[in-house]
Amino acid sequence: MRSVVLLLVVSIGFAACSKFAKVQKSSDYDYKLRMADKYYLEKKYNYAQQLYEELFPLLKGQPQFEDVFYKFAYCSYYLKDWLQADNLFKQFIEVFPTSPRAEEMEYMRAYTFYRQSPRVDLDQVNTQKAIGFMQTFINTHPGSPRIKEATEIIDKCRAKLELKEYKSAELYYNLGHYRASAIAFTSLMNNFPDSEKSEEYKLQVIKSYYLFAVNSIEDKKLARFEQVITECNDFTDRFPESKLQKEVERYQNLTQNNIKAIQNEQVKTTN
Repeated sequence: MRSVVLLLVVSIGFAACSKFAKVQKSSDYDYKLRMADKYYLEKKYNYAQQLYEELFPLLKGQPQFEDVFYKFAYCSYYLKDWLQADNLFKQFIEVFPTSPRAEEMEYMRAYTFYRQSPRVDLDQVNTQKAIGFMQTFINTHPGSPRIKEATEIIDKCRAKLELKEYKSAELYYNLGHYRASAIAFTSLMNNFPDSEKSEEYKLQVIKSYYLFAVNSIEDKKLARFEQVITECNDFTDRFPESKLQKEVERYQNLTQNNIKAIQNEQVKTTN
């Protein structure tokens, strides 16, 4: 039974390919265009794309050219050829800048970069490009119905960049590179000032500087513990109602005890 089904599928596929080959060989360009549009509507984008590509140079300057260009660009998009889709969306805007579809093409160009955004541990160049192009779209078309979706995509992309930066800072901390961790978490706060996790990041700055001080040579400890106190005070100024305040106070007390111990030792030494 399985072999019969397989044979049927192969036969149907062969028939479809044979029919498409006949369309390709046809010298009737109107017929080719009708078939390309038919394949497009049937979501057979690979067939439609090939026919549109053949017709492309023949239709330049013709009334149908804009529609063919539009569908040709979308064929690449639906086939997930993001680089080609981006290139064609861009070209459409350049060729038809006053078209009612130009706004859509600008949005779709930005969207192709969003679709290329990789998982968080990989390079995020396309994520950054998606943010840039979406922001440009918002600035250029403030009344567009696509503004809400564009804003949501920017938020998702920024969340991914934030997570990537957080993981990098966390790795420094887990590896015991506490100074690098403190700097990385500070940078994370500066790059994402509106983050819901700002308080947690600031606490990590405090913890990192504290452990950096604890593991320092004696001559460096006092100045580095004083840095922890500065960070604790900054936390209190920024987040006076924070639920993490008790944890900050714990590190502040530990640090003050260390500072007193160092100062007492210095007094003994001078005496």
